[in-house]
Amino acid sequence: MPWESGWPEIHDVRVRTAFAQVDRARFVPADLRAQANDDAPLPIGEGQTISQPFVIALMVQALALQAGERVLEIGTGSGYQTAILCALVRQLGGAPAQSVYSIERSATLARAAAATLAASGCTPQLAVGDGVAGWPEAAPFDAIVVSAAAAWLPRTLVDQLAIGGRLVIPVGANPDEQELWLIQRHSAQVELTDLGPVRFVPLLSPLLDDPANRIALL
Repeated sequence: MPWESGWPEIHDVRVRTAFAQVDRARFVPADLRAQANDDAPLPIGEGQTISQPFVIALMVQALALQAGERVLEIGTGSGYQTAILCALVRQLGGAPAQSVYSIERSATLARAAAATLAASGCTPQLAVGDGVAGWPEAAPFDAIVVSAAAAWLPRTLVDQLAIGGRLVIPVGANPDEQELWLIQRHSAQVELTDLGPVRFVPLLSPLLDDPANRIALL
């Protein structure tokens, strides 16, 4: 497994342990399970993919989750990253049902992910909807992770971060020019850290058509 002997960039032992506890084969289509342990993205239907494990590890590590914190995932997909977050929360002594929230825009993917997560013993809070809207009823969140690339940073998600909260999101309209960003909220200001180039499917939402909801990073 790549998370057992590789990934020198992933220094958080808790993240590595979470990966060892989740079987990726459960979260990929049956005809691709022979490739489940490859460190590569795989299609999951509905035009979506399950991300490369290393990239997920990089994103989850950047969230720097601590005991008692709550995390919102935008883009449940197959549920694999959701399961990683649940495993990490359990290591921290928390309960996924109280700490892990995830939104998926595709009802088909959401139903499949919910079934797989339940069969895996994971009990996060799940919803079907526009992820760019976030989950205002449960906000603020200590951490938010976005599993698709936005052309702009959505103001709605920044506003749902707690003070001191972290948002990890790929940004870039061109798939060949996307960067992964860590956004840390400090009162009225945010701190930006570029985590490197990535390649994600686009984040789709009519809310991004509103210029008032767009924050340019550069």
